[in-house]
Amino acid sequence: MSPRIEPLSAEKLDDDALAALRVGFPRAADQFVSDAPDAPPLPTVLGLMLNHPKLAGPWFAYNNVLLHDPSITARQRELAILRVAWHARGTYEWLQHVRLGQLAGITDAEIEAITVGPDADSWSPLEADLLRAVDELMHDARIGDDTWKRLSEHFDTRQLMELTFVVGTYLCLAFVFNSADLPLDEGLDPGNIPVPRRED
Repeated sequence: MSPRIEPLSAEKLDDDALAALRVGFPRAADQFVSDAPDAPPLPTVLGLMLNHPKLAGPWFAYNNVLLHDPSITARQRELAILRVAWHARGTYEWLQHVRLGQLAGITDAEIEAITVGPDADSWSPLEADLLRAVDELMHDARIGDDTWKRLSEHFDTRQLMELTFVVGTYLCLAFVFNSADLPLDEGLDPGNIPVPRRED
């Protein structure tokens, strides 16, 4: 399937796109556009976003706060993102964050359990409530009172806010990636893990 919006390659980045890339990835930007034979390819997600540089630059800066200066742990963030991606049937987002989740200590068995949700046996009470909060946000656009109360015993105000921002951010990205038919990066192999499927 051809993408609806073609991700830009590094050679096609204009000055505005390159400036936006440097906002989000000041250290890696020059590597992506380097002529060196070992230069890493520009990830398709960045190539997609850079079709709209005025939007991409601020988005990269905002998302870097969630990724690099978080108030919740990387594991908690990745659990939430993976549950969002499963709900949204976001294949690209799911596979990318399976990889990131594994780096954050999420096991293959737990990845399988994410597809089941908060009632799977794998979770601590806190992680079950974190996944339940994602489900409630996806279904009702609000974390339920009981779930909020239990989360509040572990999370402070910033962490509770950040959780809702993570869910909203990655749902928005799933909308964009799914609608653009974003192609997978080379080497993004699901292996034996479950993959969400869209019914088109």
